[in-house]
Amino acid sequence: MGFSTALSGLNAASTDLQVLGNNIANANTVGFKSSSTLFADVFAAASGLVSGGSQAGLGVQVAGIDPNFAQGTIQASANPLYLAINGGGMFRLVTGTGVAYSRNGQFHLDSNGYIVNANGARLSGYLANNGVVSGALGPLQIPIGQIAPQATAQVGANLNLQASASAIDTTTYPFNPADPNSYNYSTSMTVYDSLGTSHLLTLYFTKVQGSGGTGAPDKWNVNWQVDNGTGGNTPSGGTLLSGLTFNSSGQPTGTTTGSTGTINWGDGSTPGAIAVNFASSRLFDQPFAVNNLAIDGNAAGALSGISIGTDGTVQGNYSNGQSKTLGQVALANFRSLTGLIPLGNNLFGASIDSGPPLLGTPGAGALGTIKASATESSNVDLTQSLVNLITAQQTYQANAKTIKTENQILQTILSLS
Repeated sequence: MGFSTALSGLNAASTDLQVLGNNIANANTVGFKSSSTLFADVFAAASGLVSGGSQAGLGVQVAGIDPNFAQGTIQASANPLYLAINGGGMFRLVTGTGVAYSRNGQFHLDSNGYIVNANGARLSGYLANNGVVSGALGPLQIPIGQIAPQATAQVGANLNLQASASAIDTTTYPFNPADPNSYNYSTSMTVYDSLGTSHLLTLYFTKVQGSGGTGAPDKWNVNWQVDNGTGGNTPSGGTLLSGLTFNSSGQPTGTTTGSTGTINWGDGSTPGAIAVNFASSRLFDQPFAVNNLAIDGNAAGALSGISIGTDGTVQGNYSNGQSKTLGQVALANFRSLTGLIPLGNNLFGASIDSGPPLLGTPGAGALGTIKASATESSNVDLTQSLVNLITAQQTYQANAKTIKTENQILQTILSLS
């Protein structure tokens, strides 16, 4: 019995050394989760060999190898596609053989625009349709082509017209863009046609003579002019809004939106109109100022960068200054993480013991948030592992010593015969 007891100790200590060695070897592996060996004693009574009383026991057995899924340290990275999970959850990856899960967020784009890890497994997420996350789950793919141009249709003008500005006699000075005496102020903005060609739209503000006074609100005429109108380079223009009025608090009243009417751009693009809204503008006795111009429309643009938010939303940034939602990273959690099956390459597989994956978006429920341009370090405590390694080595040596002692006793018994 002594030999088998010591042998069980050697086997258990050898397994412990292997587990500790694997932990130490992966101390610098991103997303690696350390493990510890669980031991259980073996008694003769368990096999029915001894009943009652006390017994020395038959040694030790390995009850299991317990993974430790504690959070590792998050470290910064220069790669925007390196992701770390701050909290619970795992990345869902589609491999060549099925679905796997990992905490290693070292991703990059492959030749087809998919977000993949070092082994080519594709990161799963909720796909987007025309910039809106649809909820359909699949591999996240970044479209490499250009974003299409969009014609300008709306402008929100937030500006201040000076209340004490002098009114202009429009009979003496009828509006003429080339005559600064015919208007008080002007401002220009870039707009786009359906081909993405940029045009310069200029608004002119004229305070009408004779307006203002007690009970008579100030009135402003707004005219417009844009280049490349009908006839190619010939400017187009006209009246945008006649009689823009403000109340005694300086807020616009009555009609606040004017339209250019249909503009024939002259470059083969679709004719279109631009509406300008002055609901946010004010009439204060302060110098003329353009506070903000909210202009829709854009030129065509190429993908210039990718950013990922804490909620896993993947944004494509384009050379025309636009951004577009391309998808959202999905995370998976499990009822029992210790029930996951290690698959190698920092991957785990679901099992009956782990339960089915519980999918969701980062930050929802028990799922953690995403930290872009960062990685999660291994959770191996190297100092503690080295101490445990010394202890496991001494345990192995002690069991080997037990075998040697048993052998010496056996030799003594044989010498008596």
